[in-house]
Amino acid sequence: MKPLPLFAVHDGSSARSNLTCKYKCGDACFHEVPNTSKGQYFGDIVKTAMSRRGVLRGGAMAVVAVGAGSVLAACSTDDPATTTAADGSTTAPEVDGVDFTAVAPNTEDAVVVPEGYEQQVFIRWGDPVVEGAPEFDFDNQTAAAQAMQFGFNNDFAGMLPIEGTPNAYLLAVSHEYTTEPFLFKGYDEENPTREQFDIALAAHGLSILQVNGESGSGRLTPAFSQYNRRITGTTEFVITGPAAGSDFLKTSVDPTGTRAFGTFNNCSGGLTPWGTVLSGEENINQYFGNAESVTEPAQAERLARYGIEGAASDRKWERFDKRFDIAQEPNEVNRFGYVVEIDPWDPNSTPIKHSALGRFKHEAATIYVTDDGTVVAYSGDDERFDYMYKFVSSRKMMPGNGQAAMRHNLTLLDAGTLYVAVLTGDAPDAIDGSGTLPEAGKFAGKGEWIPLLRTNEDGRGESLVDGMSAEEVAVFTRQAGDKVGATKMDRPEDFEPNPVTGKVYVALTNNTNRGTEGKAAADEANPRNKNKNGQVLEIEDEHAGTSFVWNLLIVAGDPNEADTYFGGFDKSQVSPISCPDNLAFDSKGNLWISTDGNALESNDGLFAVVLEGERRGETRQFLTVPAGAETCGPIIQDERVVVAVQHPGEFDEASADNPISHWPDGGSSQPRPAMVAVWKS
Repeated sequence: MKPLPLFAVHDGSSARSNLTCKYKCGDACFHEVPNTSKGQYFGDIVKTAMSRRGVLRGGAMAVVAVGAGSVLAACSTDDPATTTAADGSTTAPEVDGVDFTAVAPNTEDAVVVPEGYEQQVFIRWGDPVVEGAPEFDFDNQTAAAQAMQFGFNNDFAGMLPIEGTPNAYLLAVSHEYTTEPFLFKGYDEENPTREQFDIALAAHGLSILQVNGESGSGRLTPAFSQYNRRITGTTEFVITGPAAGSDFLKTSVDPTGTRAFGTFNNCSGGLTPWGTVLSGEENINQYFGNAESVTEPAQAERLARYGIEGAASDRKWERFDKRFDIAQEPNEVNRFGYVVEIDPWDPNSTPIKHSALGRFKHEAATIYVTDDGTVVAYSGDDERFDYMYKFVSSRKMMPGNGQAAMRHNLTLLDAGTLYVAVLTGDAPDAIDGSGTLPEAGKFAGKGEWIPLLRTNEDGRGESLVDGMSAEEVAVFTRQAGDKVGATKMDRPEDFEPNPVTGKVYVALTNNTNRGTEGKAAADEANPRNKNKNGQVLEIEDEHAGTSFVWNLLIVAGDPNEADTYFGGFDKSQVSPISCPDNLAFDSKGNLWISTDGNALESNDGLFAVVLEGERRGETRQFLTVPAGAETCGPIIQDERVVVAVQHPGEFDEASADNPISHWPDGGSSQPRPAMVAVWKS
């Protein structure tokens, strides 16, 4: 395995390349923070103590979360062994589910797994998904072929067992974005072609396909089936909730404001207990051009709050389709930024965009179901100084998998209340931005969910924010959060409820603007100024209620540094971790974290973390992805771990004309985003 150069350091923190930032998030970190509100943060809030009501635990009705399921058999043992640290020291006993030897940090052009484990690339960009799709030909790719093949830059992944077919699953994978210089040789950023535009449209969206397991191993084999489907940048969606039919969503193509075409920047997601797939539309701002043509103050302010600015977009899509030209179609951008829901069991079904859950840079939406069948959806807004949200449905989940149950459950996210989070700390005066622990030995506090929007049974909305209509709250949710003084967080990404304990975990990736001039200072949930490594928040929520208590499980970074914290665990016995992104669980309740933009001069990876008992906070690296890549979409099962390897080899000096990485196919091949399965030999 040949070591590769590290990413160019981005913004003094995340190790993403500048090229990745340009095409993945529209250079969000190089632009002014969209949240310029004077909203409250810890230092501003003076509240009476909030009573803590009993937390609803467990009892979820067949809760399905990404990574939930039985503990990985390869990582569990009936004979606890000792833990071997990087310096050769040992401790005992092992925790069930986390009994592998940690992978050391590295910069290899490979997926590196623990000794005694095997791996397999089972599908990659361009592989056939729909029967009749041609084999991938990098030099002769077409839009028609791409629309039948696995899309680019896979992110979220989830697997649903196919009833009645042993060891067979439906795999759902989102394709977040395209990096055109890696799709096309000779790509001219100033003069893309119509065919390149059409191929990129087809490379976005999601893939749904059957995969078959192999008895005795974790190997997966894609298969053509009645379920296989590609969802792309042209697929029709129906819009539900308070924004449906709003004047803010009406366009020349859809004067009703109830139908949208395509889905973009689908980042993380979730599986629902009723068997559907949720996906968050995240950095949608970068696909639209000519925002500078807007002169009406209110509209210009709304665009700026979502990071939509400037003249031509980087991809220049507005040259080929007027819906991406804000000057011609000012409302088209308002039709993106939602949680979308897909019924993977019906390839002819029309996917849904749920406006009752609000519009922002949704990293994901993940589901918790309480004892009485109440459905709660959690979602983070992945932007510096933006907010955490949850939606509590007013409808109860109907058990079963019949048509009547599915029809009902597909409406669960269309009636209920949307909330935004306000957090307070137990020791606000102890926070100075250095990451120093308060005297209590932990970062902790209380929180309250502030209601923003109620969607009634008839689909009509009721605004709970003074000065905003229901349609405005649904479409311009960030401004609603501003008005109620929501707590500004350090890029809240993936939310995941623990299927064992009911606690909820949030990955806060980083925020190097924290505490800089004119920006919110450090607080107890975001305790470091110029935060380059991120943290993981643990919440004991009432789920259907409005109060919670919280603490920081991990303050990420180099464990040798004073500003890091691992749940109180001995930092000499943990793996270094930076920039937590996606989260998953095994059935023993261990947390698994994938990273994006490791600021510690090594490749991104997947980590297992012990949450309960005397070893709480123990963090161990399970694998690393190739240099230039990001670890996404972890799934933890009995038989295997599955990860999505996104943007391998995306270095600033690289391109399709000059590939530096040749993962996964080796030789002189082009790098290709791909899905990897790992299992114990």
